[in-house]
Amino acid sequence: MFNAEHNCTTLNKNQVTNEDHFPWDHPRFRSWIAVARACQLMQQTVTREIAHLDIKPPHLDILINLYRFDGISQQELARKLLVGRSNMSMLLPQLEKRGLILRRGDEKDKRVLRLSLTQEGRNLTEAAMEIHTALIEKLLDDEPLEDCMVVTRSMERLIGILLKEEDELA
Repeated sequence: MFNAEHNCTTLNKNQVTNEDHFPWDHPRFRSWIAVARACQLMQQTVTREIAHLDIKPPHLDILINLYRFDGISQQELARKLLVGRSNMSMLLPQLEKRGLILRRGDEKDKRVLRLSLTQEGRNLTEAAMEIHTALIEKLLDDEPLEDCMVVTRSMERLIGILLKEEDELA
C-alpha cells in the first residue's frame, strides 16, 4: 500500500549523498522511472485493448477531447494534447476520412477550424471510453481511493510546474 507521508519522509531522509552518484541511486529518480514505466505499460495495454476498434491511443486522445469539448479549435486541441500542428495535421485527416470527425470553419474567424464528432465518432468514443475505464478500474481496484488521489495531486503539481517552465521558454 502506498503511504504518502511515510514515503515522502523516507525520500527526504534518503536524499543524495556524495556516495549516490548514479541516477538510479536517487529515490526520486526511481520514483520517476516507476511512473514512466507504468505510463508506458498502460499505453501498451490500452493499445492492445482498443485495437479491435481500429484506433490507437493518439486517436483516442483526440476523440475523447472532442467528446468533452465539442467545437474546440484544432489549435486548442493541439495545446490540450501537448502536440504540435504537424501531429494534428497527420491524425485529423485519418479520423475525418473514417467519418469520425467533422472539421468546419469558425463563423467569426475563417482561419480557425472547429472540430466535432460525428454520431459514428461519438459511438466509437463511448465504446473506447468504456474499455479504457474498465481497464483503469481493474488495475486500480485494490488501491485505496486516498492513495490514488495522492498520486493525482503529485502528478498534477508536476504537470503545473512543467507547463509553467514550458510557457517561460516560449
